[in-house]
Amino acid sequence: MKTLVLVLGRLAWFVPTIIGLLAIVFFISHVIPADPAAFVAGENATPETIAAIREKLGLDKPLHIQFWHYLVSIAQGDMGRSIYTGRPVAEDLLSRLPATLELAIAAIIVASLIGIPLGVVSALRRNTWLDHGLRVVTIAGLAIASFWFAILLQLFFSMRLGVTPLHGRVEGWGPEPITGFYTIDAIIWQDPEILLDALRHMILPVTTLALPATATIVRFTRAGVLNALQSNYVLYETAMGYPRRLVVWKYVLRNALIGTVTQIGLIFGLLLAGAVVVEAVFDWPGLGLFAVNSILSSDYNAVMGFTLIAGAMFIVVNLLVDILQGMIDPRETR
Repeated sequence: MKTLVLVLGRLAWFVPTIIGLLAIVFFISHVIPADPAAFVAGENATPETIAAIREKLGLDKPLHIQFWHYLVSIAQGDMGRSIYTGRPVAEDLLSRLPATLELAIAAIIVASLIGIPLGVVSALRRNTWLDHGLRVVTIAGLAIASFWFAILLQLFFSMRLGVTPLHGRVEGWGPEPITGFYTIDAIIWQDPEILLDALRHMILPVTTLALPATATIVRFTRAGVLNALQSNYVLYETAMGYPRRLVVWKYVLRNALIGTVTQIGLIFGLLLAGAVVVEAVFDWPGLGLFAVNSILSSDYNAVMGFTLIAGAMFIVVNLLVDILQGMIDPRETR
């Protein structure tokens, strides 16, 4: 019952949050000195032609009227048409969404598989050389700029060593789409060649995205484990003579992961933001690259569509994290 109340409470804030997010992005994108009508008309267009296009696109109306018309269109399931591609924005976003999700999910899995054990080890070896070394690495992981790290990986592994592809998702054509995830589609079609190629193309962008995520998970797992080790129930279990490994992995880790699970939801939002840069560097055909091209062409509808879908995914993921957090520790459910 508490979980149902939690879900309903989060969903009640879904629409106001999305509207507020859209309003901020809408007004910011419309005050920058760029004219999408001029982009559509071309370099040699006359002022009359540009004015006619502005009227056709509804850009001649006041901002609050434009925003209201946009909300009405969204409520009807219409995100408008992209100036950059000439196709409906919804189709562009849906076609690129699997590429970004495949990258983000892989990065979260890698970061969790590496970050949680390292965080536990760092806490258990507190103030040793291993702990200090891991803390230095995590600070560096948070400080390094994603685009700079991505370029370094390309220069070393792709251009110097030639062991990984430079950009893209696969060489040539991908598998016939079923889910849009190249790795899953390759498995469904039983095509190991495309599967290995897709995994090779994912190595560098996933590494770039997973570095700051891993650093964050290590830090929060370490803090959670240290806090749990000082709790009364752990001291009791230790005094009862239970093996240290059993106490750590059965009792300490479950309570220590509460903060880590919460951070994973926030990390997902960071991965969406980081994907904009990473996809542009690796020419990864996902939402991030689409957003960059849309911003450069002042494609308002596409930018707003990206904002809408990114905000919706962030809210849904955080809802799932809240539910999972309640399952790990029912006391956290409100």
